[in-house]
Amino acid sequence: MRKIITIGESVLDTVFNGNQPVRSFMGGRIANAACILGSLGLPVAMVSECCADRVGDIIIDYLTSHHVDVNSIDRYTDGSTALSVIFSNDSGSDTLINYGVYPKERFDVVWPRIDEDDILVFGSLYAITEPQRTALFELVKYAIERKAIIIYLPGFQHGINFHIAHVMPAILENLEVSDLIIAHERDLRDVYPGETAQQAYSNHIEFYCDNYLHIHSNLSVTRFSKGGKALPHPAIGIPTKHMLGWQAGFTAGVIYGLVKNEVTHDNIHQLPRTSWADIVTGAQAIASCCANIDNCIDPALAARYAADLRVSTS
Repeated sequence: MRKIITIGESVLDTVFNGNQPVRSFMGGRIANAACILGSLGLPVAMVSECCADRVGDIIIDYLTSHHVDVNSIDRYTDGSTALSVIFSNDSGSDTLINYGVYPKERFDVVWPRIDEDDILVFGSLYAITEPQRTALFELVKYAIERKAIIIYLPGFQHGINFHIAHVMPAILENLEVSDLIIAHERDLRDVYPGETAQQAYSNHIEFYCDNYLHIHSNLSVTRFSKGGKALPHPAIGIPTKHMLGWQAGFTAGVIYGLVKNEVTHDNIHQLPRTSWADIVTGAQAIASCCANIDNCIDPALAARYAADLRVSTS
């Protein structure tokens, strides 16, 4: 079966309500998407970094328990694993504080094997900030040479304050090499403030990539393609506090649909609207099953999806 390679941050999130910690969980939609993909029976590898400390062990154990290959995670010893502390409040505007100490030499990862029609997913701060971007993008270019499908998630952790203009060249380069872009409405506001989804696609994305899936705040999804054509999909489910799980589930669901429908590097840009409709609707259904406190899919339901995938690809 085709392999999935995910590249993103390994971080442990801890949510506080006032001064009281409520829960901790693995952060990052890409890492959580990898866990969902592993649960769905897809061969998936995570490319990342975390310290060889207790927090790093928690992250590694969580990934491996969901059948994710962790051989391409750099377990550095000079530093500490990243922690994000999230102070939640009634207004819905969270306060975010990041902790973590990294070594001087970053992202010294072992590249996973990549073959034609494998799927590579990348994004987060790793994709736009140095020093890890240089190493990440070398792996992305290698995947392009191997004729893998490239999916870019342009979002990054909300609450981080930096000038988007400083990283825009990297964002544009990421768009240019991608076969598919997936972004939530909040991601788009961070990158292209003040623009609608249609405007952002027509003004910025279409020139580089002709497949864009835009997730609206009400969980409806619009697919944009060449010529600014829009294919709307009504929401499945309602927004919850567990949007990390929903977005990770949607990303995993899109990849599941690409594999199940035998979408390849050569035909992804010629897929009919009906095929995209099936993929998006299926991804929304999976996402709605992951919008829970665990940010993952129920094992029994995942087993049914995995069995269906085996039948479809046999």
